[in-house]
Amino acid sequence: MKRYPTLCHAIAITLTLILSVPGWAVTPAVPQLPNPGSVSMSRQEQTKLGQQAMAEVYKQMPVLPDSSPVTRYVQQLGEKLQRQIPQQYSWPYQFHVIQQKEINAFALPGGPIFINLGTINAADDEAQLAGVMAHEMSHIYMQHSAKQATSTRSTFAQVLGAVGGIFGGSTLGNLARVGIQLGAGTLLLKYSREDEAQADSVGAIIMYKAGYDPMELAHFFEKLAKQGGGGPQFLSDHPNPGNRSEGIAKEIRPWPPKQYVADTPSFQEAKREANQVKAYTAQEISDGAKQGVWARQNVKSGAVPASVQQTVNASANSGIVTDISWDEIKPDDRFTEVHQNGFSISYPSNWSTASGQNSITIAPKAGVAENAIAYGVIVSTAQNSSAGSPDQVAQELIQNLQQSNPGMRQIGDVRPINVNGVEGRSVDLASNSPLQQNGSPLPEHDRLVVVPGPGGTYLHLIFIAPEKDFGSLRPTYQRMLDSLRVE
Repeated sequence: MKRYPTLCHAIAITLTLILSVPGWAVTPAVPQLPNPGSVSMSRQEQTKLGQQAMAEVYKQMPVLPDSSPVTRYVQQLGEKLQRQIPQQYSWPYQFHVIQQKEINAFALPGGPIFINLGTINAADDEAQLAGVMAHEMSHIYMQHSAKQATSTRSTFAQVLGAVGGIFGGSTLGNLARVGIQLGAGTLLLKYSREDEAQADSVGAIIMYKAGYDPMELAHFFEKLAKQGGGGPQFLSDHPNPGNRSEGIAKEIRPWPPKQYVADTPSFQEAKREANQVKAYTAQEISDGAKQGVWARQNVKSGAVPASVQQTVNASANSGIVTDISWDEIKPDDRFTEVHQNGFSISYPSNWSTASGQNSITIAPKAGVAENAIAYGVIVSTAQNSSAGSPDQVAQELIQNLQQSNPGMRQIGDVRPINVNGVEGRSVDLASNSPLQQNGSPLPEHDRLVVVPGPGGTYLHLIFIAPEKDFGSLRPTYQRMLDSLRVE
């Protein structure tokens, strides 16, 4: 009986001591990378998807060879960041530099990451560049592209056409092969704000483990936002999840303090090198892609990785659309019909068809090359049960095209159009044709038509020709549109 009060007294003293210990005296926990979870798309499939997208990058954009001092520095920094990722969750990351003035960076499924020269030049120090790279690595680590694609219940074959944004199977993918050229910055589905917040969080952990202040990631984003005019492409591809600084600051608050690396002589030397390298504008890159310039340049410089050399070499060795006479593309009065993906359409019997995933290209053989279509029609289907009105669908498509083609103009308003009793939308666009005259691209006229189908599907048609010939082809294009049937 005498021992009981003593025990109670001891417990009370112990509790008092515990409660009196200040919060800062508790040892902070070292942050650990989260389990990225699983998706229905296998690692092998994601890697295959990334390789296909990577081949398109080397066809459509100027990329520095790995021997470049700028690329070597970026790869060394990337290796440092990659060492912070547990082996069981890592990917075969690879880092490459695009010769583009605008600020952007993007990651492809399975590991490839591309950084614009403009991003390197915009970073104040190594920590900010490390933040951008860690952020992109986190999108791959968390398998965001695969999760987005499979969340819409797409099959892997459909993802090959949808996620890439410039693959031959998607609506936008086919547009990439016409005079309307999509930049490789649209290679992926747009990240959600939730994805961005998660990439910030995971990227902050990678930065911290590598010895960089995670707040520098937020500072770089804030710097871009202050540029005005909606900010660069980077901000369009990476929507703001909210107050980045506040979110990252809250994330790192309980982490153990450490001495961070802010800058290095290696970064400053790489930045000086980057300023000496030829950089192209988005418009210059778009125009060059239509002529197959970058595929040939990348092959010649040795920039193309061995894994995609065969694909890019074939593109570089192909001819471009040049010196076409009217007789070579003139449509026959006789029409034939094709059925595909829930629709049918008639077309001139002397033109050819090429099927893609959920799409078909109809064009005269002389009007088509490896990298572009100068004359023809592309019809694609897209499933989107959450899509809005035809006006919204048309505007979204136009905006995506203009975002990647700074020189593209909309001609007039989006207007209603009746296609065999179905009300759709039509709009005319102006761009540069793959055809050149005296070394300059000819003006191109494109007519975009959006037609709603059953169950949330939409048909997208785009009629393509140089402005000088569009009027002559207009009756043929109208006859094709009149023949369209949604089955």
